[in-house]
Amino acid sequence: MFTATLIAAQNFDAGDISTAAERVAATGAQVLAARWVEANKALDVDFTGDAAAVRAAVEGAFPSTDAIVQQTAHRARTLIVADMDSTMITIECIDELADYAGIKPQIAEVTERAMRGELDFESALRSRVALLEGLPEAVIAQCLAERVVIMPGAKELVRTIRAHGGHAVLVSGGFTRFAEPVAAEIGFNQAIANVLGIKDGVLTGSVEGEIVGAATKKQVLEQTCAVKGLVAAESLAVGDGANDIPMIEAAGLGVAYHAKPKTAAAAPARIDHGDLTAILYAMGYPRAAWATLD
Repeated sequence: MFTATLIAAQNFDAGDISTAAERVAATGAQVLAARWVEANKALDVDFTGDAAAVRAAVEGAFPSTDAIVQQTAHRARTLIVADMDSTMITIECIDELADYAGIKPQIAEVTERAMRGELDFESALRSRVALLEGLPEAVIAQCLAERVVIMPGAKELVRTIRAHGGHAVLVSGGFTRFAEPVAAEIGFNQAIANVLGIKDGVLTGSVEGEIVGAATKKQVLEQTCAVKGLVAAESLAVGDGANDIPMIEAAGLGVAYHAKPKTAAAAPARIDHGDLTAILYAMGYPRAAWATLD
């Protein structure tokens, strides 16, 4: 059995739940049930049939609405592995550090190309970090305070998964000096990211150790499943860039969040309109089941 969840960025009309069921049935699928997850905000249609055909039928069926089609079993995922930059926070940290150095345009252009999958991530990261050589270490704390904004819905998503017994890992191609405080603020169990080289209070222009990239992100998902005794179907991965594709493809539910075209095309689920709480609705959690925020 499958469930198609539709989440409106604004609101549904009362009759839209019937329209959604009709869209599903028009593919030849057998509709088993249709109900509100959250009245006028998110709805479920349970069905048996061709999931790909149903996804094609319901995506774009309503204005400013996201649609996620998945197997009904395990929809309340036990593990979330998430990207940080432009996913759990609203910025790309390296671009903002570059702004303090007065070189944001040239670094941001490389970042965009790397996230689109047009450049090798590792070499692109090393070349950008090299341009930050000599930047005072104190700028990191300044950037955290002045530029880092938590993505809408991030705290609700992560804390709700944990409140229901789950585990949350932030894995970033960015830097530990950002990822660790961001993870703590949102509510992740742990953070994994790259280590900026720093000596005598300034950036050395290097990254210490192996790069946390696409392969690492997938490994983290797989290894965490193994340690926690989970099957892949119980996992969720969310990201926006090309280096997130392997973990998105490996997860039970892989979500491209306001993503680059290559990532959106590869992902079995996309969020193009709403915030991260759309994933909670897709997991079957109405607002009443969300974790209470501080």
